Amino acid sequence: MPSSPQSLWQAIVDFDGTISREDTTDRVLERFAAPGWEAIEAEWHAGLIGSRACMTRQVDLLRVSPDALDTFAATLEIDPGFPEFVRLCGRHAIPLTIVSDGLDRTIRTVMARAGLGPIPVVANELRWMGGDRWRLLSPHAAPGGACGSGTCKCRVAAQLARPLNLLVGDGRSDFCVVGEADLVFAKASLVAHCVQAGIPHHPIADFTDASARLEAVLAGAPLPAAPRQFEDKING
Repeated sequence: MPSSPQSLWQAIVDFDGTISREDTTDRVLERFAAPGWEAIEAEWHAGLIGSRACMTRQVDLLRVSPDALDTFAATLEIDPGFPEFVRLCGRHAIPLTIVSDGLDRTIRTVMARAGLGPIPVVANELRWMGGDRWRLLSPHAAPGGACGSGTCKCRVAAQLARPLNLLVGDGRSDFCVVGEADLVFAKASLVAHCVQAGIPHHPIADFTDASARLEAVLAGAPLPAAPRQFEDKING
């Protein structure tokens, strides 16, 4: 297979558990939510509700001022290899977008502390309602509720300008879009999903792995059994 021009690529990167070392939404809920958020989480794990319904109810339980929330979020750590991955994408003119089913305010606070400059973030909106109250808005949800996630990553991927999508992800919010991606770097439960669904992917432990694999791809290394639409995009 011929190597693809770098100008065709777009990197779509998950945040919680992928860029961040932990699930930052869970950490915020553990620290600031009133009792009951764990029971809502259990409903989501059981498949009884989608993530959008889950997080909407959980955010209603938050009791925290904006300053306290931001101070706490600034303590949350990212994968130490992510800055180099960002620089690698920059050197090769590959736009990188953080696409998350998490909370935009938390993500932007963590990224500002990392000092990586402006990286586009597509996520659920955590809107302050005054005092210590918050509301979840999901401007990137699928119309008509076709997808249960607050951020429909398939919809976001379809709106991006580049024809070839690199997905870096780790979990359930990536399951719908992973089959549409042209190159997949997978962690944690996304690896098992790809194996079960027969989706070509590169397992990675962290962004140090991701950078090495992306360097190899850009140098012309063969991709793993690429889906048909990848060849069509390159050759068509």
